[in-house]
Amino acid sequence: MACTNCKTAVSLFKRTLSLSPAQKHSSQRSLLSVNRRHERGLREGRIVQNCVPLQTHAVSRIHPSCFRQQDSISDSLKTCYKYLNETSRSFAAVIQALDGELRHAVCIFYLVLRALDTIEDDMTIALETKIPMLHDFHTYLYQPEWRYVESKEKDRQVLEDFPTISLEFRSLAKNYQDVITDICHKMGVGMAEFLEKKVETLQEWDKYCHYVAGLVGIGLSRLFSASELEDPVVGQDAELSNSMGLFLQKTNIIRDYLEDQLEGREFWPREVWSKYAKKLSDLAKPENIDMAVQCMNELVTNALHHVPDVLTYLSRLKNQSVFNFCAIPQMMAIATLAACYNNQQVFKGVVKIRKGQAVTVMMDATNMQAVKAIIYQYADEIYQKIPLSNPSSKKTQRIILCIRNLSLPNGTLISRNHFSPVYLSCAMLLAALSWQYLSAMSQASDEYVQASEN
Repeated sequence: MACTNCKTAVSLFKRTLSLSPAQKHSSQRSLLSVNRRHERGLREGRIVQNCVPLQTHAVSRIHPSCFRQQDSISDSLKTCYKYLNETSRSFAAVIQALDGELRHAVCIFYLVLRALDTIEDDMTIALETKIPMLHDFHTYLYQPEWRYVESKEKDRQVLEDFPTISLEFRSLAKNYQDVITDICHKMGVGMAEFLEKKVETLQEWDKYCHYVAGLVGIGLSRLFSASELEDPVVGQDAELSNSMGLFLQKTNIIRDYLEDQLEGREFWPREVWSKYAKKLSDLAKPENIDMAVQCMNELVTNALHHVPDVLTYLSRLKNQSVFNFCAIPQMMAIATLAACYNNQQVFKGVVKIRKGQAVTVMMDATNMQAVKAIIYQYADEIYQKIPLSNPSSKKTQRIILCIRNLSLPNGTLISRNHFSPVYLSCAMLLAALSWQYLSAMSQASDEYVQASEN
């Protein structure tokens, strides 16, 4: 049998490109959508039926020039965008905000990895079948008739109609094809490796996060450069691209400790948690809360070491749509770490970024000056919460000081309100406003239900 973390050992885009506030009742564990767990919760609740017509009405008031014209694209590509919206409606908006042909390449990249991830997630597939499929999945891109119709997973349509996705893949320019094939191959091998393996050392934690998220960052960076919207150095510097993915993945792993424990998954590295408890699950016990928080703080400190790379990476970007695409998740990540640091609630329930806070970050993170101000703000928030008695406190202080110096070298803190957003595509603005609206309606519904029960 596969180990307990087999089901979602490596989860592509669902987790990395998304650090929206955590939601309740979620079981998805990866990087493949901006807020897939939130979407699923809304779809399953009555509130969606009430909200969707209103949301559609609101969309109709947006000027038509805000939307991409897709009348001239092929029927198969239209189908791919349909699958993109069905598997991750929030991330679909972010993808469709990208410029030019890069938009199509990232759409297909997403769907290919979504299909690969669906194979990995499907616990009904025996390991002796699954492992060869993961190893060989990249070859299916060149097999026009290959499809898999036995999956029981929610997103099985991307496997059942894989010929449509692979057709559009083969229609991409060869430089895009080469990137997608290479990343798909490496990720499939990584998935197979961690099917029956738990994360033991910090080195293995980095390796696991590389397979889950670092490869996605590397692949996206190579696509950015292949499109010529970004300089070649963006795609060539795999270390920085990997660090972008690791920062997002580690943040999610830290935040989702309790959820993973409840669902029988373990992603925290033994090398760290074994210093604070005999079993990882022991950290959730009330009598161990102090040690649990110390353990988490050490992991947050580890994750913060990727922030200098994030700053360097973002500073190299020239295209506005690519900058927004990359910067917003990173700002969500550091806001999430600031909310988690030294916070017992991580071991008791769900730690959320406030809804208004999340939308504000989305609206602000559109230029490098504002990004530096955001990072400085949340790094300083963490610094103010560092307990002197914490074993990792000195390491935390050092990395925070480094981040603060990189964010504002002259030491002068300027409110990020000083930096007006230079650009936010209508698709991304719509996604932010729609998410805020649906979140508010969902919260209002919950409050109404609670009041009725009382």
